[in-house]
Amino acid sequence: MGMDDLAQLPFLTMCIKESLRLHTPPPPVTVISRHCTQDVVLPDGQVISEILTGPSSPTSVICHISIFGTHHNPSVWPDPEVYDPFCFDPENIKVRSPLAFIPFSAGPRNRIGQTFAMTEMKVVLVLTLLPVLPDEEEPRKKPELILCTEGGLWLRVEPLSAGQQ
Repeated sequence: MGMDDLAQLPFLTMCIKESLRLHTPPPPVTVISRHCTQDVVLPDGQVISEILTGPSSPTSVICHISIFGTHHNPSVWPDPEVYDPFCFDPENIKVRSPLAFIPFSAGPRNRIGQTFAMTEMKVVLVLTLLPVLPDEEEPRKKPELILCTEGGLWLRVEPLSAGQQ
């Protein structure tokens, strides 16, 4: 399998992105900070610098963005707690802000890191021969600086049956 073959797996890409949005890991960094150097007007007409510092304050403000909150926002994601790879169908992506899904943060250096990570994940999944299933128990999310699960994430490996080989 070559690099061109990976591009022929759009459903795999959709599954990986939905997993990153919802579960795995929820996301590597939970909060990012951005320095607002100009007023940002929200859809309801409010201005971010005025909300945070008052109407006569300077424009320069630090905003903290919750990636986990963004990825679970019900106004952006219908049924945000339900695993649905079709959230990343090309038709659905067109109607959503590109900043609604930011598992690797956002910014000028994001593109190369995200492309590399996505390629790496696709290769690992494609080359995995044994089915890897989640353990029966639902992992409990443990919010800290980096969101992780309590006690790690346990997997169960089952051998392929003769008909699956």
